Amino acid sequence: KRMGCGPLHAACCSVRRRRRRRRRHAPPPKLHPPHLILSSSSAAPNTSLCRLLSAAADPIPSNPSSFAVEEYLVGTCGLTRPQALKASKKLSHLKSPANPDAVLAFLSGLGLSGTDAAAVVAKDPLFLCAKVDKTLVPVVAGLAGLGLSPPEIARLVSVAHYCFRTRPIVSKMRYYLPLFGSFDNFLRALQRSSCLLSSDLGKVIKPNVVFLRECGLSDCDIVKPSVPVSRMLTTNPERVRAMVACAERLGVPRGSGMFRQALQAVAFLNEDKIAAKVDYLKNTFRWSAAEVVIALSKAPMLLRISKDMLQRKSKFLLSEVGLEPMYIAHRPIITCLSLEGRVRPRYYVLKFLKENGLVDRELGFYTAVSTPEKYFVDKYICPHKKAAPHLAEDYATACKGEMPTNFLFR
Repeated sequence: KRMGCGPLHAACCSVRRRRRRRRRHAPPPKLHPPHLILSSSSAAPNTSLCRLLSAAADPIPSNPSSFAVEEYLVGTCGLTRPQALKASKKLSHLKSPANPDAVLAFLSGLGLSGTDAAAVVAKDPLFLCAKVDKTLVPVVAGLAGLGLSPPEIARLVSVAHYCFRTRPIVSKMRYYLPLFGSFDNFLRALQRSSCLLSSDLGKVIKPNVVFLRECGLSDCDIVKPSVPVSRMLTTNPERVRAMVACAERLGVPRGSGMFRQALQAVAFLNEDKIAAKVDYLKNTFRWSAAEVVIALSKAPMLLRISKDMLQRKSKFLLSEVGLEPMYIAHRPIITCLSLEGRVRPRYYVLKFLKENGLVDRELGFYTAVSTPEKYFVDKYICPHKKAAPHLAEDYATACKGEMPTNFLFR
């Protein structure tokens, strides 16, 4: 009986052994780069997605007991030893490099260099735990559907980090792109305020945008790279309303041309700090309560100038130039201009011209310091090349902060 079954049994075993050997030596499945999804025909997007999902679904078998997270982060991901030591604490649960390998292949397919991928992992170690098929592929497909190119998606990964591995990023980008006007504008804002992608779109971002529009600000004003205003998008809406009320108390109504500057001036300053700066302005420029209101309504950015700089400007304007406090209050732009690079050099040019009878002595100080540079040179310096051949040289030197002792005829 054993003799009759022996040859058949041996043949079956031989077939099974050959099949096992073929499976062991078969090349690992290729991970198709994500950009194939974006470049494939829109007529069959599911086919490309399925190819990527199928490739990512069969990770290379590994020996869990031999996987050392820290060494993997250094040797495979390219992190420095200190970075790897810090990141490994968040990845101690990993028993296999299979998923991290798939994520790195995915990032490479997007066009990220090894250095860029290492930066992503260093900032967000848990990115290596993201599911390529269930999370990253759908996110890339969704962003591509919004019109983002593969290089733009790669740049977004490098800045967004952990927010990129969450599905809501697609709906947020759908809202932000029209608001900011372009992907580049949004990316610049994201680099300044990473909270743009982590903040709640429905409860924080949209209510703030609607309210700021009601205050007369255009979308361009709202998303301008001026940090205080753009940061308001991610701030608690009640606090934003308090900032607007504070700006109005400066005497700048909503919808006025100066309102955005007023809002920028008071943004993220509490009432005590604003009150203290107002008192300082009164004492430093010898202004009455009414005069400080006039000054702030015309130049609210006075609240952002340091006390040391305000002290230096008031000393120069009041003591050296001899201006009256009321004159400055009605022309507060003088206090916002550069003292060393503009106001002081122009004052000495004007003084030199008047003392030497080259201009009308009634020529106003405010006109001289507030006029554009080209106009100032054309009107106050060029006409006097023969009478004062070195005046232009002295003025240029003074504007660099190297004030000559005097402007003299030579």
